[in-house]
Order: sequence, then structure tokens, then C-alpha cells
Amino acid sequence: MTDLPIFVMEHSFDASPALVWRTWTEADLVERWYGPGVETSIHAFDVTPGGLWINEMRMGDQSMYQRMEYTEVEPPARLVMLMSNCDADWNIIDNPMMPHWPRTFLTEVTFEPEGAGTKLTLRWIPHEASDEQNDAFAAGMDGMEQGWGAGMEMIEEVLKELGD
Repeated sequence: MTDLPIFVMEHSFDASPALVWRTWTEADLVERWYGPGVETSIHAFDVTPGGLWINEMRMGDQSMYQRMEYTEVEPPARLVMLMSNCDADWNIIDNPMMPHWPRTFLTEVTFEPEGAGTKLTLRWIPHEASDEQNDAFAAGMDGMEQGWGAGMEMIEEVLKELGD
């Protein structure tokens, strides 16, 4: 595979970029929308370049762990991070539920003024992935809109409570 598959999602919010930014950069707000349908617990959250977001998503008696390392933080316009699956000790591992899935994603989120609101653009790109992992990601891209879309709808609810 010569070209990397890139998942791009855009969502418009009726809230300022500063307010939408908060839903991505304040741990108590992120826990409310990240991982729709599961219980999300954040174990560390340092939104600075080199800082980590350490996340656990519980589904019944099972947990899935993630480690995100921020590489760029430009408030309130842009976040860039490396998102990885990890074990309970926060070591990066293959996805236990999807063995051919990329281990790490370069994730870019931009927050652009759009009238009185914000256009959020999410880009998700396999990072240092094999051809097999890139192919698995490309094959799974159609279903990503549903998961990320559910998260965006939950952000809408958080924004209604926060007001502007």
C-alpha cells in the first residue's frame, strides 16, 4: 500500500472553539463522551506536548486500555497525539480484539471558527503501521463514523450543559 488510509470526520458544533476545546482537554469532560457505551476512566491527563492521556474503558468485567501522547497542543485550535492500545501497565500492544489493527494512530483534531460555532475536524492515520495493518484500517473505515459520531453527539450534550 503506497498511500496511507486516512479517516476524516467533520462535525459542526453550536459553541465557540474555546468551549469545544474544553471537551477535549478537561479530563472530567472527556470521561463523559469518550468511548460511548462504556465506562471511561482517565488515569492521567496532561495536555501538553509530551504529556500523556492514560485511559481505561470498562465493558462489564473487561477493560481496554489506551495511551495517548500529545505531540502538539495549540489552544484552542489544534491537538495532535499518538493514540495507542496498551496493557494494564500502559505498555503499547496490539489491539487484543483486532489482531491486524494498527498499534498507533496519529490523531489530529482541529477546532475552526464557523460562524458563531465551531467546525471540528478529526483525522486518524495509522502511524508506523505495516501494509497488513494499513489494509485492516482501510477495510474498517466505514464503521468508524458510527463510533466517533456517537462521541460527537455526546459532546453536543456536554456543550448544552456548559453553555457558552
